[in-house]
Amino acid sequence: MSKNSNKTIISGWGGYPLHKTNIIYPKNIDQILTEIKKSDLIARGNGRAYGDSSINEKKTISMKYFNHILSFEDKMGILTVESGILLEDIINTFLPRGWFPYVTPGSKYVTIGGLIAADVHGKNHHKDGSFRNFIEWFELIDSKGEIKKCSKNENSDLYEWTIGGMGLTGIIIRAAIRLRKIETCWIKQKTLVSKNIDETLDIFEKNMNATYSVAWINSTNYKNDIGQSLVMLGEHASIEETYKKRIINPLKLISKKKRSIPFYLPNWFLGKRLITLFNYVYYLYGKYSSKVKLVNWDNYFYPLDGILGWNKVYGRKGFVQYQCVLPLDKSKEGLIKLLKEISNSKVSSFLTVLKRFGKQTGKFSFPMEGYTLALDFPVNEKTFELLEKLDQITLKYNGRFYLAKDARMKKEIFRKSDERIKEYINFRNKNDCEKNFISAQSSRLEL
Repeated sequence: MSKNSNKTIISGWGGYPLHKTNIIYPKNIDQILTEIKKSDLIARGNGRAYGDSSINEKKTISMKYFNHILSFEDKMGILTVESGILLEDIINTFLPRGWFPYVTPGSKYVTIGGLIAADVHGKNHHKDGSFRNFIEWFELIDSKGEIKKCSKNENSDLYEWTIGGMGLTGIIIRAAIRLRKIETCWIKQKTLVSKNIDETLDIFEKNMNATYSVAWINSTNYKNDIGQSLVMLGEHASIEETYKKRIINPLKLISKKKRSIPFYLPNWFLGKRLITLFNYVYYLYGKYSSKVKLVNWDNYFYPLDGILGWNKVYGRKGFVQYQCVLPLDKSKEGLIKLLKEISNSKVSSFLTVLKRFGKQTGKFSFPMEGYTLALDFPVNEKTFELLEKLDQITLKYNGRFYLAKDARMKKEIFRKSDERIKEYINFRNKNDCEKNFISAQSSRLEL
């Protein structure tokens, strides 16, 4: 096991905030148990949470070496892995065999442990729900240093609070998940154009049977065109559909050339004018090229993964991603208020994404039935002023916030957003989790 004698400065994917920590790289379970006995800590996967949820300022446990595939049962598609394995490695191994994750976030450079801790959602939540629906079981090291196998029927309370619990109930070491059987690695994508938020929500509601749906929103637009969008629907393409396009091997992984951003761009680069221009051009391009087409899985699910280091476009100060969800009956009015506040502000979101959530179970999962809006903003004073206004709008419409994206929320705001927080804290206190598993985020929010 290697240990840094001097603290290392790290951050989440957003590059903000920065924290100093001792990073520990255990190679076996005994080494993790030793570290739990010494002091409080938090586990860290690939560091793709946007804020400070996977950093402990005393000690951060990297799960880098817990990255092995343990078994696969191909009749039911049940895969058993160590928690530090990347989703990318699972896809590269099993997609050519006709299997794909049921639920995936917008990046494949995330670990299974991170997927469970955040209870991630994808473009198909309205139909399939969150990642929790496809977890068979997981093993976790608790605050007493005991390995607990957790499922819906075994250690069920620990199971429920761990999914979506952001690593604050213990360290996940192994898990069994279900994969989806598919015929090809291609997605049949249909792009629909909407002029405003009414049309956008109408498209979502009329396409609830679509497996995947997501909208890119031109958040720089305003007045009557608020919510102007490109809505992209997706289905796993059949063998017949790929053959019509003369795709000979429909399960072949196509390696695409990675582009990279080798250095941090100036902080002023993504100013309001440039983002407004980008949004205008992107919308026009999508409007006049919208059609049904076959898209490679990598391009459909992970477009930003094709640009290595894309977070550097925001400059050295970094960026914050803001994601909230509004209940279905208040979504339209709340979204209009949020989008108007953004368009009237002095900063703009480079990437604004809207998804429809279906019904959700789980003690501490982020989703609720309604609409979720995700936005990216460069770190500066104007951004933080805007986000405080967005916080208040979200609270007004009974929404809540995604901890995997949070980097700056105040505890008072978070407490008002979710009535489940008190019960979560009680569970942590009862099981001594608050003494062992602490993140910079949990300290800030007093979880």
